[in-house]
Amino acid sequence: MKQFILLGMIALLSFHIGDAMPVVSGHHEAADTSLTHHYTQVNGIRLHYVTCGSGPAVVLLHGWPFTWMEWQQVMVLLAKAGYTAIAPDLRGMGDSQITDTGYSKVNVAEDIHQLVNQLGFKTIRMVGTDIGMMVAYPYAVAHENEITQLVLGESLIPGFGLEELMNPATGGYWHFGFHAQAGLAAMLIAGKEAAYLNPMYQMMSFGNHIPPATIAEYIRQYSKPGAMKAGFMHYATMIADGKTNRARFKGKLQLPVLAVNGEKGIPSAQTFAGIHQVAAHVTTVLVPNSGHALGEDNPEWFTRRLIQFFKNGQ
Repeated sequence: MKQFILLGMIALLSFHIGDAMPVVSGHHEAADTSLTHHYTQVNGIRLHYVTCGSGPAVVLLHGWPFTWMEWQQVMVLLAKAGYTAIAPDLRGMGDSQITDTGYSKVNVAEDIHQLVNQLGFKTIRMVGTDIGMMVAYPYAVAHENEITQLVLGESLIPGFGLEELMNPATGGYWHFGFHAQAGLAAMLIAGKEAAYLNPMYQMMSFGNHIPPATIAEYIRQYSKPGAMKAGFMHYATMIADGKTNRARFKGKLQLPVLAVNGEKGIPSAQTFAGIHQVAAHVTTVLVPNSGHALGEDNPEWFTRRLIQFFKNGQ
């Protein structure tokens, strides 16, 4: 995350596609790949989510400064492979309701769990990156038996390494503290959302793969009244999230976990080390030609790797 804010990128080892990578389309060429928008009431808020395809459920949790749209290309590919892709806008982001409170990762995970229950899925596969990863972890702690495979990436988990990176006095990343002052940060950025966000999208995407129209939509969403502050509220809770995660920790997750990182994303050693602290059965992978925005930069490769993991747990 630091290199995005400081305009730097870390060059990592290349990772080559293996012969065992499955074909995304498989035998589902005729699958319905339309993206369908929905709204529902969960956990006291109005939640927006998008679905695509039919079959086993894959829940995709986005990060900041993205929305469900981070996953739109991946969703279509998953639908072609015979899955139901479900991508919610996290609380306060995109078209989900902005609230004054409720941004703890445990509570946001409860938003998503109630959505899954409403949709009638007894088990799911879950993918979370950036803040989405911070939500996916407490979801898995509370409902591990309901997740068949868990994918985490491009972040650190509060309570398991994130705090050290939030401390500028020890070389940590200053933007965490800035964003955590949600009201002040939003006030300073008000009217200048595009100027603040545009460089981030350029830095988070290796090779500028995010289409200009998609960036424009992201900026439109985060320029809505209250939207920037709501996004920052996910940062404001991180210290408390870490304390909660530590208090709830009873041992490592036992389900299969795929730890993913962009080849040109945040330092992979940090991502992988944090995930190994909380999960016993971890497979690590670098997504080639990808920065922080895994769903935008190399969606075809990323989806093939997801499907391989969903099929064999590695």
